[in-house]
Amino acid sequence: MTEGLRERKKRQTRQRISEVAIGLFVQRGFEHVTIAEVAAAAEVSVNTIYNYFQAKEDLVLPPDEASPQRLADIVRHRPVGESAARAVLTRLREEVRHRDRKLGLTAGFGRVFEMMRAAPTLTARLGDLGSQMTEALAVVLAEETGAAPDDLLPGVVAYQLGCLHSLVFAEIGKRTAAGERPDAIAEAVLDLLDVIEDLLGERILTYATRKDRPCSE
Repeated sequence: MTEGLRERKKRQTRQRISEVAIGLFVQRGFEHVTIAEVAAAAEVSVNTIYNYFQAKEDLVLPPDEASPQRLADIVRHRPVGESAARAVLTRLREEVRHRDRKLGLTAGFGRVFEMMRAAPTLTARLGDLGSQMTEALAVVLAEETGAAPDDLLPGVVAYQLGCLHSLVFAEIGKRTAAGERPDAIAEAVLDLLDVIEDLLGERILTYATRKDRPCSE
């Protein structure tokens, strides 16, 4: 569906507010900048900011990019013949190769990463987000495989995939903090994903392989 003029303007306003806010957070620290100051710098009202962002943390971690449903959505939309684990590995490789913004593989992200790491509320949000992603994925795996309520396997597989997802972001953060270039970080993360895939084993790599497309999709 083609994006309409109104939707495009709303997206551009949302992006501009986020960029202005992150710039201020990087300069002064997340906890030392108020929403009113962000509004003034972005030349919008405080109400306008809250129309786009429910919480201050959303200015840095917008729900559409940092969604608790991220892993579950990747698995839900995988093609026929692909397992849950391979769907996640494939998506991560694609995002790394394309330097996807949500991975932080862009020039200048180092300062943003340091700002986030210094803000307790942002690090807490990231921790909660990881747990929510794993829980949502476990639900999808249980539904798709028809697992019994007492079957532990969906939760265990979801935990493994959640851990590998977190490990990729941790590796990017560590290398970013060390001052490595985005291209070098991307190469290292692709190597890491190869190592992870080798270690997962066939049982996880073939678990929940999609046999057909659900009628609801």
